Amino acid sequence: MDKYTKEDILRIAREQGVKFIRLQFTDIFGILKNVAITIDQLDKALENKCMFDGSSIEGFVRIEESDMYLRPDPSTFVIFPWRPQNGKVARLICDVYNPDGTPFAGDPRFALKQAIQKAVDMGYDTFNVGPECEFFLFLNDSEGNPTTKTHDNGGYFDLGPIDLGENARRDMCLVLEEMGFEVEASHHEVAPGQHEIDFKYSDALTTADAILTFKLVVKTTAERHGLHATFMPKPIFGINGSGMHTNVSLFKDGKNAFYDDKGQLQLSQDAYWFIGGLMKHAKSIAALTNPIVNSYKRLVPGYEAPVYIAWSARNRSPLIRIPAARGMSTRIELRCPDPSCNPYLALAAILSAGLDGIKNKIQPPNSIDKNIFEMTEEQRKTEGIGSLPGSLAEAIVELSRSELAKEVLGSHILEKYIEAKNGEWDSYRTRISQWEVDEYLNKY
Repeated sequence: MDKYTKEDILRIAREQGVKFIRLQFTDIFGILKNVAITIDQLDKALENKCMFDGSSIEGFVRIEESDMYLRPDPSTFVIFPWRPQNGKVARLICDVYNPDGTPFAGDPRFALKQAIQKAVDMGYDTFNVGPECEFFLFLNDSEGNPTTKTHDNGGYFDLGPIDLGENARRDMCLVLEEMGFEVEASHHEVAPGQHEIDFKYSDALTTADAILTFKLVVKTTAERHGLHATFMPKPIFGINGSGMHTNVSLFKDGKNAFYDDKGQLQLSQDAYWFIGGLMKHAKSIAALTNPIVNSYKRLVPGYEAPVYIAWSARNRSPLIRIPAARGMSTRIELRCPDPSCNPYLALAAILSAGLDGIKNKIQPPNSIDKNIFEMTEEQRKTEGIGSLPGSLAEAIVELSRSELAKEVLGSHILEKYIEAKNGEWDSYRTRISQWEVDEYLNKY
């Protein structure tokens, strides 16, 4: 991202004919929100004087504490390429502050900043993250409402005419590049209607911002092609779901702290301890990396989803994989996150879990270099291979017990998050599904 000053933004906005600016932020679930202002109010916003009603945002504050301030991050300024050229629209991603000038404890972006600062305090310069975001493209019905009918019957790496989403995906890449993304790859995924676009890694805060921008671009571009894009983890039974495999690395003094050319597998001790921390806390942070009821419809054996808590440098069945690249590209891939997560909270939890492993020298068990999906339950038990929670309810119990989660989220976000997710689970479990009607109505 470019580094802009306040004066740069004011000049560029006026030179480019920007008329409206969206001041963006997220609620605790990673849902993008914005306050729209005109160009005449931009100077005021850049002086951190833009107020909004925090009581209207899920997980923020009560009505008697509603006044909150948005502080734009100048490095996030960008003009939306798809908006009209006459009267352009730009955006700035903002941090949320209290009236007394202190950061708001319920702001997910602040939670990630705190986790990053923890890494800095431990001597690490940068926490780099490279996400692999998958999504589905579906047809709309005659009234414009999304269906679960896929727009193609393509498979992994297929191309037109089988891959009818190729044009939409191409336009997504072009828009992303115009907004400053470095797109590394785009392709059709395993399931019909499923796609993946990978963009270059960056520091964690920039990447979290980029994930939200990416989702907005994908949805907006799909709509312009008459399609509906969804990041729902498992929209269709019987085919693969959408994940967000997350590649991470720590840098110290400009060098990759996970690389050691003399180490086993050319991994450093820090890398092994980071893996140990991820494995120790995988269950307790699952409610953040896989945050909705539907997330656990993806995390089932048989669809390449990583449900088993193990690691390997040789196969893709465990939760954690070590890609083959070494040197500055050495990284750890956590395969459970899905794109419904709040990227700020998920990355804060992943980083904090790894740092806890380094701090407490948590040595991981031996790598599992055979296909875990083909192992029996007894074999997995013998190898000491545990599983991620099987439902959102189980994940919330694990989260509520976690001292790490309390440290990462703080009491405000943790309490609001658990309260909301318990409500989500209750709403789900008390509904009568079509499966129950089909299975029981005639039988009993």
